[in-house]
Amino acid sequence: MKYLHQVAYALLWIGGFNWGLVGLFNYNLVESLFGAWPMLIRLIYILVGVSAAYLLIMHKNYCEYCKGKKK
Repeated sequence: MKYLHQVAYALLWIGGFNWGLVGLFNYNLVESLFGAWPMLIRLIYILVGVSAAYLLIMHKNYCEYCKGKKK
């Protein structure tokens, strides 16, 4: 389960960074890197979305602040 959390966290960072580039500079890094493979781009976007949903649901299980162990 720890591995799944780490992969989801990494994908969320990639997605957030990509959206930041799109918003600031109108530059889509995912499409620039994988533009020749539209199905791969779609798969990456799906994985980022699933990762966001997973982390949203599972966040309390991993976050020390939400568990109340840290203040």
